Amino acid sequence: MRLSHNIASLNVYRTYSKVLDKQSDALGKISSGYKVNTAKDDPNVIAQSERMRMQIRGLQMAGRNAQDGVSMLQTAEGGLDSITSMLQRIRELVVQSGSGINNSEDKQTIQNEIIQMVDGIKDIANNTELNGVKMLNPEKDKDGNVVQLTMAIGANADESVKIPRISLMPESLSTIDKNTSEELTLEKLKNDYSITKDNSIDRALTIVDAALNTVTTIRSKYGALENRFEDSLGNIGEISDRLEGADSNIRDADIAQEMIALTKNNLLAEAGNAMMVQTNKFPQDVLRILENVRSR
Repeated sequence: MRLSHNIASLNVYRTYSKVLDKQSDALGKISSGYKVNTAKDDPNVIAQSERMRMQIRGLQMAGRNAQDGVSMLQTAEGGLDSITSMLQRIRELVVQSGSGINNSEDKQTIQNEIIQMVDGIKDIANNTELNGVKMLNPEKDKDGNVVQLTMAIGANADESVKIPRISLMPESLSTIDKNTSEELTLEKLKNDYSITKDNSIDRALTIVDAALNTVTTIRSKYGALENRFEDSLGNIGEISDRLEGADSNIRDADIAQEMIALTKNNLLAEAGNAMMVQTNKFPQDVLRILENVRSR
């Protein structure tokens, strides 16, 4: 029995302090829902979890990009559909103008409608845009090249898709005359190759067919890209869900297990507190022995 140092009480207090730390740790895990809250809890797990979260957030943003890509292509498809209908109508009018029963007034009436159709194509190409990005009348760089769009559809580098853009303005829808090497544009249907002029119907049909071929080609490309974006969106969502599940397995707390640990530590803390009350009486026992010696 010692008077200056109550070793038994110190041992109980040390154990009691460890139990309080475990109790606090269990409470922290239950309240946060994570079994790893800081790097000191498990350095390896926290590193794995943060890398997974980086991928998850990147995939979630890539999914939004894919949705934006689908919206952009759907917007372009609306404009392309209207342009296709107008070109089909122009072709009908050109063929109609070839009837021998048409007089000069009839041809001029047909020509007036063709002019309106060409101007309508110009308006659609110029106004088809999403968030200020023109899809059918793209801007050009300082070298005169069309600025192409790039859509990131992955969480890592080099996981992007280029969206081709081509100008569908009447002055850009063109073909080359095989005989004269002259550039024939849709815009020239309004004046240079008006159906009111002699020998212009064949040229007009050549121009319209080339324009239709250009529009249908870009429509097919956009349709394929839209399917790719939709498939990518589904794959991104599945991968993101799997990664979130993996992150949950290594970082989320098992609440039932933590409640068991908390209950156990609560009991140990109460027991430790009771034991400290008992061990703190040891010096008093020494004093009573000394009192008995003095009384003798």
